[in-house]
Amino acid sequence: MHKRYDIKVSGDGDLAGFLTKLVALKVKVLSLSVVDGVARFRTDRHGLKVIRSNRRRYRLKVNMSVAGIESGAKGIFTSNFFVIACIIPFVASLFLWTVEVESDRPEVVERIDGKLEKASIVPLRPLALIPDEGEIRRALMLDDPALSWVRFSRVGTTLTVIPMLSPLATQEEEVAGPPSDLIARTGGVITHFELKKGERVSHVHQTVKKGDVLATGVLVQGDKTTVVGADGAVYADYWVEYSFSLPKVIGYRLQGEETVEFSFNLPWQSQEEKWTPKSFIQTERHVQEETGQLELMEGMEETVLIPLLKNKLLSESLSKAIIQDEKVLHVSFDNDKVNGTILFLINDNIAVKRPISQGE
Repeated sequence: MHKRYDIKVSGDGDLAGFLTKLVALKVKVLSLSVVDGVARFRTDRHGLKVIRSNRRRYRLKVNMSVAGIESGAKGIFTSNFFVIACIIPFVASLFLWTVEVESDRPEVVERIDGKLEKASIVPLRPLALIPDEGEIRRALMLDDPALSWVRFSRVGTTLTVIPMLSPLATQEEEVAGPPSDLIARTGGVITHFELKKGERVSHVHQTVKKGDVLATGVLVQGDKTTVVGADGAVYADYWVEYSFSLPKVIGYRLQGEETVEFSFNLPWQSQEEKWTPKSFIQTERHVQEETGQLELMEGMEETVLIPLLKNKLLSESLSKAIIQDEKVLHVSFDNDKVNGTILFLINDNIAVKRPISQGE
């Protein structure tokens, strides 16, 4: 790097002869000024050596100080600060700095922010560790029926998540049919009504049996009778006896840990047409699945059998059934089978339609 030195020459010696000597020796003298017998100018390393070797001959006092790196473009590009200024943006571009959620509904923004934080998609996380858009979309849409799709926009180190809400479900058209009453398909204790039309016959906390009328579609006002039909749901608690037979040894498969492999590619080895800092690092994700076997033994009724049978029972029904309680009647463990019967207390819609008889 080309440095400059500020020179101050003072004293009672021959200042004019000294300056003439410097010019004769082709010393670079810049910004020369002479005030009250004191000369100030700027020179380079060669001039510094000449000044040091001739100052005593002319009986002059010389003060020297470093002027710093040469100003201008050449000085900028040859400084260490320029290298640091190039490295800092490059390192910063390898991290995610901003995560934004674009939605006009605050509850949706809050819900998605929570899921992004749970998936470790947060600021200052390396871009190489951010899952691909498909994995993020599956994580956000899981158990969230309000979302129909999720779009992503990544500009530099900013990730913008744009949730697209599902359109409001239109009310299904009722299938035309004869006016009906609502009767109980099974016995139980009524918990609540969700009638669309019709008049209640039973009431909450009433015990009904199979075939009892829950709501009537015949409205009577004084001497006037109108048949409108009943429609809706009537929920009740009732017990279901569930018998099962399972193999004693059950095979299972679990998703194992995810491993991430990093590989570094030089810019001229990248196959992408436009090189970006992200293409410098490539990641490969692998998820291993673990398989095994579980042997059912006595003592696993509460921890394994009941949760397993609950999921099986609810998956067999398309209704909004809720299991309130359960009681184990009996469970037997044979050499290769597990047999038993469990009572489940279920809350579900027990109303079914029965056409109203109107004669001919």
